[in-house]
Amino acid sequence: MIENMLLKLSIMLVPGLLAITCHEVAHGFVAWRYGDPTARMLGRLTLNPLKHIDIFGTLMLVVVGIGWAKPVPVVIENLRNPKRDMIWVSAAGPITNIILAILSALLLRLLSLLPIANSEFVLLPLLYMASFSVYINLLLAFFNMVPIPPLDGGRVLMGLLPHRQAMTLARIEPYGMIIIIALVFFTPVFSHILMPILSVGIKLLAGPYSMLVYKAASFRVI
Repeated sequence: MIENMLLKLSIMLVPGLLAITCHEVAHGFVAWRYGDPTARMLGRLTLNPLKHIDIFGTLMLVVVGIGWAKPVPVVIENLRNPKRDMIWVSAAGPITNIILAILSALLLRLLSLLPIANSEFVLLPLLYMASFSVYINLLLAFFNMVPIPPLDGGRVLMGLLPHRQAMTLARIEPYGMIIIIALVFFTPVFSHILMPILSVGIKLLAGPYSMLVYKAASFRVI
């Protein structure tokens, strides 16, 4: 039982931590390129997950299958064109997750072509890691693009809207996480909207290996 738990933990943690770490590094890197060096000065432009780990977010990753890292700080006033540049800074995280999902799907398809008989203890965990990576990266990308601040989609929408409407949306931000939690746990938004979109993404990327992705997504350590 302990060995099974450790196997599932490794399958989820490696791609999960990579997904949330790259997501945050992408925000910081794009912010730096657009004029805000805050993330670089704080040592957050690194793929070392220890610099980004949020304990509760990591725990949620292994318990419920989705987690988060510590947000990379961005000083909007440092950006050369704050309203426009913040669109790209915000979108960088989900775009990075989409790219990782595509690369993971390609790896999944490649590994699936290899003979499994003589390498089951090596190949199967790698297959499940690639499968879980497809799932967690697509989930992070789609979930973060929900247009409610402080999620990335909310910040992108604020950059696209005219000033008055953007300021109205910005007033929601202090209550954003409460709204998001309520939508996820007390409404059918997640099951009726996000899950169908996620399923389409999985089928497009994983194709005939979609069931492996769903199986890896069902892993729970507890």
